[in-house]
Amino acid sequence: MVHNNKYLIREYRMENTSIKESRLNIRCDAYARELLDKAAAYAHVSVSEFVLTHVLSSAEKIVQANECITLKQEDFHAFLTALDAPAPPNPALKRAFKRHKEQISD
Repeated sequence: MVHNNKYLIREYRMENTSIKESRLNIRCDAYARELLDKAAAYAHVSVSEFVLTHVLSSAEKIVQANECITLKQEDFHAFLTALDAPAPPNPALKRAFKRHKEQISD
């Protein structure tokens, strides 16, 4: 699975007959297994499908919380303004550009 490919995850939910190319094995205690079996039965799906569906939903939320930035309207405008008028490069940045240029020209 490609990192951060939310489209594939959502497509999987809609198309359960897709080819599954990766295997995930987990260990759990008897109580957890019984609970998963019961929940999957109530949902009329296999344990694998139940676990995968719920884990993907949770994973999407965690990834989004760590990869997305939400700004208030005023902060967003300040961000855009800063992008439109960047500060001039300081000596450390100039050295970094020079070092980068030297490394890629080798």
